Amino acid sequence: MDRRSGAGELDLRPDDFPDGLVIADARGQVICFNAEAARLTGQNPAEAVGSPLERALPLEDADGRRWWRVTDPYGGLRTRCGQPERHLLLPGGREVLVTARYVRPVAGGPLRRLVVTLRGTEARQRMERSNAELIATVAHELRSPLTSIKGFTATMLDKWERFTDDQKRLMLQTVDGDADRVTRLITELLDVSRIDSGRLEIRRQPLRLDEAVHRQVKTLVNGGCPEDRFDLRVAEELPRVWADPDKIAQVLGNLLENAVRHGEGTVTIEVDPAPPGRSRQKGTAVTVSDEGPGIPEEALQRVFTRFWRGSTRGGTGLGLYIVKGIIEAHGGTVTVGRSAGGGARFRFVLPVGTPAVLV
Repeated sequence: MDRRSGAGELDLRPDDFPDGLVIADARGQVICFNAEAARLTGQNPAEAVGSPLERALPLEDADGRRWWRVTDPYGGLRTRCGQPERHLLLPGGREVLVTARYVRPVAGGPLRRLVVTLRGTEARQRMERSNAELIATVAHELRSPLTSIKGFTATMLDKWERFTDDQKRLMLQTVDGDADRVTRLITELLDVSRIDSGRLEIRRQPLRLDEAVHRQVKTLVNGGCPEDRFDLRVAEELPRVWADPDKIAQVLGNLLENAVRHGEGTVTIEVDPAPPGRSRQKGTAVTVSDEGPGIPEEALQRVFTRFWRGSTRGGTGLGLYIVKGIIEAHGGTVTVGRSAGGGARFRFVLPVGTPAVLV
């Protein structure tokens, strides 16, 4: 098979397709059995081609019924155009995802070609495990603050008159803090969903990264973190980047809080111009490093994946995944390594003057 383009002729062979591809003719004889189908089924393509479809691809459903006899593509209803993706079993119990398309030259006419695609279930199972882990993580992270909120509100409602104003204020402050934890978790989940679906909305406007860093450091200091814990180094004449202030504040807050919570010693924040990258576009870089134990070399490749946690000090493990998604949605890059003091070193670069888009 081939496909013509403006650059000439491009030959596409069945073995070039990433999915298993099996094609049967009008008589039900296999005329195509590509390499991926052979890998999934363990069949020899040379033996499969020319044999009946039911013999070359002996699929069964979960109840042990022969799939091609159940669906009867050649003798069944001529209004059918195919079969949606479903889980079926090969001999030996191996599960595959199967989709079938019925090719009819005339609507309601006889079947001319039966095109079957096969996929392994490994990727689907990984996704299901990831979703199960997400549900378990969310349930665990929600349980603690909601239990606290319920406990304090029930106690105050039951024994309101017994508490002093200071005691009531302390309990309400605790409830308020736990409500913030729930709100933050929900925000993280929404961000993960938008990143995964490619619908993270970026509202760009001119932004000075040095000013954004100063605001985040001030927020942490006002929250009780010692001011001398931070060493801020800002280069002169920094250009403004075109970015979403709220999203960049989320990135900075996440990186700085991680450095404070999981790192040790001084947290150094450097803001400086970045040389042109592959796009030949200048940018501004922010580097956050600490003096803690750092990240093991073997874990560096997993830092920006879902649920990665550098320690046992709590958290959903979604923060750095969201950081990467936000920075890349801006057209920037984010990297991780070891600082000069041995701790963790995160650096992200945002290009200057990127036009506003919906990513």
